[in-house]
Amino acid sequence: MESNGEPNLMIGEEEVHSMQIDPKRSRFPYCIVWSPLPVISWFLPCIGHIGICREDGVILDFAGPNFVCVDNFTFGTPTRYIQLSKEQCCTFLDSSSYIEEGSMQKGERREIVTWDDALRKSTQEYQHCSYNILTCNCHSFVANCLNRLKFQAVDWNVVNLAILIFMRGQFVSKLAILRTYLPFVMVFSLGLAFGGEIFLAYLVIFFVVLVGWFLIGTYCFRKLIYV
Repeated sequence: MESNGEPNLMIGEEEVHSMQIDPKRSRFPYCIVWSPLPVISWFLPCIGHIGICREDGVILDFAGPNFVCVDNFTFGTPTRYIQLSKEQCCTFLDSSSYIEEGSMQKGERREIVTWDDALRKSTQEYQHCSYNILTCNCHSFVANCLNRLKFQAVDWNVVNLAILIFMRGQFVSKLAILRTYLPFVMVFSLGLAFGGEIFLAYLVIFFVVLVGWFLIGTYCFRKLIYV
């Protein structure tokens, strides 16, 4: 297995050898996985669908109203992934100094003793949530899981999670790179050929409005986007 050049995001050596990543079987233990979305990713390849994996590598993703998909990634096999470090999850540390007042009930924390416990709690919560791509989506679910794990002691949300996977995500294969960027290159080329500056202007406006929505909804109106 190739390293993604980010050793602080890798799980321990013994765990890597005991549970290898297997893209052919869609098994990504302790990983966040990503795949492009139809149509939207053709215009903005930085936007996609995201899920998080159990200890055995099975993918969980928030795929629709009151529904968390198990072992059937909604938009095809993942093209990118990040393998996380269980050692950087403060939930599993003995020190009580990592418990922030009001962030997690002590009783709930005692129930979370494994990686899968945290994912199960988030799954139970999101099975009662309505899906909305702008306010409660797949990124919200994964951010919720990371907050239960208290990964890197960071307050995860849809914005910093999207940045994490885009900047540090490792492609599964060369074919995965083509699957991610080839539709964008084709659409962008055709758009410039037939629409010229008008197409480019609308694309920039679309990007600014979409990114602006999530930035404002995440950092200015914290209850607007659910995590």
